[in-house]
Amino acid sequence: MNMNQNNLELRRWSDVRKELFTPEEIAESDLRVALIGELVKARQEKGISQKKLEELSGVKQPVIARMEKGTTSPQLDTILKILVPLGKTLAVVPLESVTAGDKAE
Repeated sequence: MNMNQNNLELRRWSDVRKELFTPEEIAESDLRVALIGELVKARQEKGISQKKLEELSGVKQPVIARMEKGTTSPQLDTILKILVPLGKTLAVVPLESVTAGDKAE
């Protein structure tokens, strides 16, 4: 029996997400995902392994791995320790500048 025979309605994750979470929770999640994505990208661009980043930052490799997988929400001091050897920093900017590129969804 295929999906059409079951008369199931397929819904997009973005629609389900809007039903399950508040706009504030969605914005927080999106920012967290973007930040972690940038950390992973910076580490890979520098050709640094998680183990090497541990040596450079003092943050244990398993913590880095859990953070990159999204299974943990790192504390600010952990993020700052990781940013320094990657040559990065955090910036506080208006949300409009962060979400302007997301309007195409």
